[in-house]
Amino acid sequence: MGRQYYKRGWTHTKSRGRESMVTCSFCGRRVPKYKAFPTFKGFGISDPAIRSELGERGRHGLTLMSAKVYACPACARHRNIVRKKR
Repeated sequence: MGRQYYKRGWTHTKSRGRESMVTCSFCGRRVPKYKAFPTFKGFGISDPAIRSELGERGRHGLTLMSAKVYACPACARHRNIVRKKR
């Protein structure tokens, strides 16, 4: 994904009822899901010795414990997930 431009063209995801809320994983703020930016957290093995021991699986990079997390608009700009269009 990386640093994409975003525009404030947020659209509601539900036609009726209360919007579903998510918690920003960086600051803890509760924001509506349609305003949050989904990102993926995890870590990969980059040590060449361990990757050679894994053989074919380690050649393409092994990502462990990947989790989908949400960032509020302020944290997404601060952490370079998205950037404002100039």
